[in-house]
Parts: sequence; C-alpha cells; structure tokens
Amino acid sequence: MSTMSLNQAFMRNFLGNSPKWYKLAIITFLVINPFVFYLVDPFVAGWLLVGEFIFTLAMALKCYPLQPGGLLAIEAVAIGMTSPKMVLHEISANMEVVLLLIFMVAGIFFMKDLLLFVFTKLITKLRSKVVLSLAFCAAGAILSAFLDALTVIAVVISVVIGFYSVYHKVSSGKHYDHEHDHTHEGDFHDQHRADLKQFRGFLRNLLMHAGVGTALGGVMTKVGEPQNLIIAEKASWDFIEFALRMSPVTIPVFVFGLLTCFVIEKMGWFSYGVQLPKNVHKVLSDFADEQDRRRTPKDKAKLITQGVIAGWLVIGLALHLAAVGLIGLSVIVLATALNGITEEHALGKAFEEALPFTSLLAVFFAVVAVIIDQNLFTPVITWVLSYEGNTQMVMFYIANGLLSMVSDNVFVGTVYIEQIAQALADGRINRDQFDMLAVAINTGTNLPSVATPNGQAAFLFLLTSALAPLVRLSYGRMVYMALPYTIVLSIVGFICIQSGFLADSTEKLYEKGLIKHHSAIVQPSGGDHH
Repeated sequence: MSTMSLNQAFMRNFLGNSPKWYKLAIITFLVINPFVFYLVDPFVAGWLLVGEFIFTLAMALKCYPLQPGGLLAIEAVAIGMTSPKMVLHEISANMEVVLLLIFMVAGIFFMKDLLLFVFTKLITKLRSKVVLSLAFCAAGAILSAFLDALTVIAVVISVVIGFYSVYHKVSSGKHYDHEHDHTHEGDFHDQHRADLKQFRGFLRNLLMHAGVGTALGGVMTKVGEPQNLIIAEKASWDFIEFALRMSPVTIPVFVFGLLTCFVIEKMGWFSYGVQLPKNVHKVLSDFADEQDRRRTPKDKAKLITQGVIAGWLVIGLALHLAAVGLIGLSVIVLATALNGITEEHALGKAFEEALPFTSLLAVFFAVVAVIIDQNLFTPVITWVLSYEGNTQMVMFYIANGLLSMVSDNVFVGTVYIEQIAQALADGRINRDQFDMLAVAINTGTNLPSVATPNGQAAFLFLLTSALAPLVRLSYGRMVYMALPYTIVLSIVGFICIQSGFLADSTEKLYEKGLIKHHSAIVQPSGGDHH
C-alpha cells in the first residue's frame, strides 16, 4: 500500500514532473492575483499577470507554458480582468495566424523528404561554418520576405529534427530504416555523447541564425509578418510601396545583420562558432549517399511532386492568393493525395507539433485581451504622442521595440497603428507624419523584438517546439544568443530614423515618383482596441 496522503497525491499530480519550487510559484501567482486586482489596483494586477505569463514562457523547459499560462488566463477571466467575449474577439482577429499554425506546419511535415534532401546536401557540401551560417541567415531572410516567418521556422525545425534523428539513430547502433526514439540516450557511448553535445551546439547556432533571418526578411515586405499586413492596409500601401518605404531602414539593417552573423561566427562570441563534429559529418554524408543509392523511381516521383508543391507554396504565399492557413491546407491535400498517404493515423502525426502551440497562442491572446481591457499600454502611447517631429518618430520606434520585447509584436503594431490612424482622423498629425510613423512602428515592432521569444512568434514557436529540449535551447539561452543581434539591429534601426536618413531617403523616393503622397484620411477601425 502507498503511504502517500491524498494532499501529497494532488500536489504530485499538479503540473506533473515540474520541480516543486515551480509548482509553488504558480500556486502563489494564482493566490495573489485576485488580491492585487481587487485590493491594490487592476492596472498593477494586469502588469503582474503579464510578468507571470512571461515567467511561464521563460521556464518552458520545466513545464510546457500552456498549462501554467492557461491557469493564469482562466483566473484572469474568472476575476474580471477580461471577458470571454474579448478573448474570442482577439482569437477571431488573429484567425489567419491560428489557421497558419494548424495547417501550414502540418503541410511542411509532408514535405520533409524534399527538405531533408536539399538541406542535407547543403550541410554536407558546405564545409565552412561561417558560409553555412550566412546561408541559413540569408535564406531565412529571403524566404520570410515572401512567405511567413512561422512557415520558414517550421521548415527549419523539420530539417533540424531530421538531421538530429539520423545521427542519433546511427550513434545508437541502428540502421537508417530502424524504428528509433531520438529522445532516449541509453545506448550512447562516451565518444558519441561528446559529439552529440557539440552537434547540439552546432544546430543551436544554425537555428538562431535562421530565426534572426526571419526577422530581417519579415520586416521588409507587406507579407513578412502579420502586423505588416495590418499596417499596409491602414496606410493603403501595396506590396512595392511598402517595401520601398521600409527600405531606408530595412536594407542597412539587413546588411548589418549579415555582418553580425559573420563576426559572431568568426570570433565564436555568444556561444556561436561551434563546428560540425567530423563523426557527425561522416554519418550525415553516408546517410545522403545511402539515400541517393537506394532511391527508387517511386521515391524520385515523391521528391518531384514535393518540389512542384513547394513551388505552388512560394507562388501562393508571395502573391497572397489565399489566407496562409488555407494555402497550408492545400499543401496537406496535395502532398498526401499525390504521394499515397491515405491512412488517418498517418495524417494525425503531422498535427502533433502544431496543436500544442496553437493552444498556447490562444492563451496568449487571452493575456493580450487583459492588456487591452486594463489599458496597460495607454500611458506609453499617450507619452509618445506628446512628442513632435523626428523625436516623435524615434520615441515611437523605441516604445514599440520595448513593448514588443514583453508582448506580442503583432498586438503592439496593431494598437499603435490604430492610435495614429485615430490621431490622423482627429487632425493631430498630417498624412506625411502618419506615413513616417507607420515606418517607425513597423520597424520598431519587428527589429528589437528579436530580444525575447515572446516578442517574435517564430522564436516562441521554436522555443516551445519538440526540438528545443533535444538541442537544449532554453529561454535564457535564446535571449543570450539573440543579444548581439538585438543590439546591432536595434541600434542600426535607431540611427536610420534618428539621423534623418529615413526622412531624406523618403523625400528622394517622392522626387523620383517611386512613391506617392497620400491625401486620403486613414479611418481608424471601430474595433475593441480603444
């Protein structure tokens, strides 16, 4: 008979295998929140909740943030910090992002044969780590400028898990075809363990370069990030005009981003510069050769089919032919129908990676609903609008950057663009000021937000993916590895705006007729954001 009391059993079950101190911290949060909300100040309680939610993200490797974050969100609704209606409104407003996660990530799963083929060739043929890092960073940027950053990071995650599982399987004494659990390390020899540790460092480097690359490319175009679409719609900018207006900031930032990648890899700073172990390179090369040798006409047909579907994916997203999630759904249908995947259980596997994060994102939107209902950002917005001219642009850039580090950059961008649209409608700013502030908002939400995983949805997806614990990528490590990029990108963006380079370049674009003065008043939306 067990001697465990019922109380101990409840405590043991609560948040499962999380450390005891973590469980007590979450219980403490849940106990103090109502007291702060009712007895101290709802505004303070709102910021406390945001801090607590960030804590659950930071401790993602101790416990997946959905459960503790979800408990905090449920309590926030229960005590009246926000309402179920407001939470639903936020989720509905971001339905494109939700569908993207559900369908696009699953769609990428069915294209992993092609991805693994292409990237294995890249990793085995490019022996220079610096060149490989620049290739990952630049590829992340170029793809994110035309696709969505989450789609790009889903591709990178799929590829890296492929590499990791191949090496793990072989090092455990098995053949490529054998069934294998790559989360278990019982069969490893000491030499393999040392190589695996170094291989993890190598993969972490590539993941972070690709992740930052998605931010470098995502800021450039209308389709790069969800908030870019919202900003472009408010400002009535098409794809070309958006890219041209952003270019005085985004092109210098892109150049310095690649320069940063080169320097930190060359110097080995911030735990970069980890080389691919020779043994791992041999395993991956042998795997590639073996795959080439054994590739049947049926396998070749699969690769060709996936290549054609990849072409449709790029064209569909670049031309924005449908919502990103719906294009993802079309990828699932085409990739399964044309490659003979017809069993329900084979389809189910594809959704395992995306659905936990989709649930977490819904909880995140509940926290965003609290931010709106408790007007947590209002003092900052009021303060920034009190400035004028170039200083106002700089303050918008800084305020957006700082808020995007703690909140979601899509939310921050949306709130700010609606506020200046209102200011334009009220006659407090003119149309030229509005256009310049829109650039400051877009670059502010996209660049400094690489500082933390909660700032960039692509980073958060990476942190909470099944890959993060395999390569030991924690919240703290991501913040540390992103730091050189955060500093360089933020400063270069700041200088471009503060020095007047943005204003001068925009004036030249007007003179050359590449962009036009908009005389129309931008109407603010009548949503629940005010």
